[in-house]
Amino acid sequence: MTNLKLPKAGTIEIVPSILSADFARLADEIAQVESANINMLHIDVMDGHYVPNITIGPPVVEKLRKYSRLIFDVHLMLSEPDKYYELFVKAGADHITFHAETVSEPEKIIDSLHALGVTAGLSLKPEAPVETIEKIAPLCDMIMAMTVEPGFGGQDLIEQAAKKCVQIRQIVGDRVRVEVDGGINADNAARLVSYGADTLVIGNSIFSKPDRAAAIEAIRKACISST
Repeated sequence: MTNLKLPKAGTIEIVPSILSADFARLADEIAQVESANINMLHIDVMDGHYVPNITIGPPVVEKLRKYSRLIFDVHLMLSEPDKYYELFVKAGADHITFHAETVSEPEKIIDSLHALGVTAGLSLKPEAPVETIEKIAPLCDMIMAMTVEPGFGGQDLIEQAAKKCVQIRQIVGDRVRVEVDGGINADNAARLVSYGADTLVIGNSIFSKPDRAAAIEAIRKACISST
């Protein structure tokens, strides 16, 4: 399968995170959000070591790939992402985000991901300064600012972490997507866009609603009304 590519930077994307979905009905859950005219799906991979939670591995991504044509935006919250990123690409990931502090040479992984035909990104925990990725951020296709402590859904957005998007956007310009993940809803989405984010990862505020498509549309309208 040809890997899907990220949309051009600047276009606002609402990206449902399956961390908050019903894992017993993942195919149905994905179909519901896919009907809302979205382009991307966020998949959190946690190892119980880098973050205090365990989620899914490549076999689940491979199975889900058969049921969706969405861009699989895979976030590796792993202590050793260099051992696993290729497995996730083979399973069907279209984009891989990892944390720079977990590897000795992040530039090499970015190059390797590009050679494998997928896009690459770096993620910043809420307490991590933007300066730690300043030199390598322009090599990426997307930079993620975590707006909650990684590991669990349903947390409140950390405003100071969200404001990093302003600095990230200054560094990467208009070529690289800027992603935010955690605590996002229809009330704060527009503010995040004003900071420079164009990719909004949202779990609980979508999957806790009985009508997932309506929840996505409400967030999308909030973003549009702010531009």
